[in-house]
Amino acid sequence: MAHALIMPRQGNTVESCIITRWRVAEGATVAADQTVCEVETDKASFDVPAGAAGLVLKILRPEGDDVPVLETIAVIGQAGEDWALAAGPASAANHIAANAPAQPAAAFAPDAPAADAAGTSFASPRARKLAAAEGLDACALAGTGPGGRVIERDVSSALSARPPLTAAARAAVSAGAAVPAGGCALGGRAGLADLGKPIAAAARPASDYSDGYTDTPQKGVRKLISERMRGSLAGTAQLSFNGTANARQIQALRARFKACDPALGLAEVTIGDLVLFAVSRVLPRFPSANATLENGVLRSYERVHLALAVDTPRGLMVPVIRNADLRSLREISAEAKRLAAACQAGSINPDELSGGTFTVSNLGAFGVESFTPVLNAPQTAILGVNAILPRAAAGPNGAVVLEQRMGLSLTVDHQAIDGAPAARILKAFADAIADIDLLLMA
Repeated sequence: MAHALIMPRQGNTVESCIITRWRVAEGATVAADQTVCEVETDKASFDVPAGAAGLVLKILRPEGDDVPVLETIAVIGQAGEDWALAAGPASAANHIAANAPAQPAAAFAPDAPAADAAGTSFASPRARKLAAAEGLDACALAGTGPGGRVIERDVSSALSARPPLTAAARAAVSAGAAVPAGGCALGGRAGLADLGKPIAAAARPASDYSDGYTDTPQKGVRKLISERMRGSLAGTAQLSFNGTANARQIQALRARFKACDPALGLAEVTIGDLVLFAVSRVLPRFPSANATLENGVLRSYERVHLALAVDTPRGLMVPVIRNADLRSLREISAEAKRLAAACQAGSINPDELSGGTFTVSNLGAFGVESFTPVLNAPQTAILGVNAILPRAAAGPNGAVVLEQRMGLSLTVDHQAIDGAPAARILKAFADAIADIDLLLMA
């Protein structure tokens, strides 16, 4: 029997994956371990092997589709086998509906089926949602889905036949106003002034459109970041504190490491690694900061699972160094580099992106003097590391001297940590960084 290739589950928290590229075409011969497509979750990218040797009988989901895990995406078998039987009724029906030829004049056909026998809308949920957002009556369209059902493609076809509308114009059209033939609003969109005053789209020369733009739907990692940041700000009481740490010792130590014998394994240790080490040693003294707050319950952790923010081409990712408080400086440095490289390559294990108890976000390399880190909820605190800059300070005998100071920004959830404790935590971080050489000897 033919083999149904399903969208694999990549980690316990992944619900769907986007097919970014098919490496084979229908009819191609593949080996069981051959990569047939590339997929992207909201956290990383992966290759999907065929899982069985044979011919690619049918590709059920195209590139760009966001497919739920465990759903069939292709069928692999031998020539003459029935791909629909292996795919299952639901997958076969969805594929046939999605690839049915579009019907002409679908935009405003008055005799399109509007409802089923029960009187409910004869349009798919995705079609209804898109139509509602654009002020379009989905029930007035001719459907090309199974049994004449209106599907998302039908709505998109109808929208392509009319000019883009401003938000106010969409609301007016939704309330019954006639759709104009063109518009003079920003980007050629039709506004309220254009309703009831048809304007030929070609009446305005192309040279007048100088406000070009590109729409990029948020998906994958970018969508996840957006949802998490919004949820963090909405669900926590965030309060930030700023301070500085004397960076003389940490800079001197970094210089010594860089110049030491490579056999010691310290030459690649960075200032960022030293900060991670200092944080891992300070946090056990402050259980409320090495903690999560969910549903009114503060959970403090014995071990420090240190999350670090990593900038990647696909967006912000936050891998976790497990048991950082038990690791040596060299181990923390090596693990931080391994995790960052995996994030950059898109090969990070999704399970390595969860379970953090505290986060460090380092923007010092960009010259940032101060910023407000957003909590990595449900964690109760996050430390922002800023640039090292010279600052005036009182020296011996009252003389003014310049000190190299590292900026630190601590954001806490005020539901779990009050102002004074937060200030003590920030001071403890600053003291540990200032005396990093002593901390390494402890």
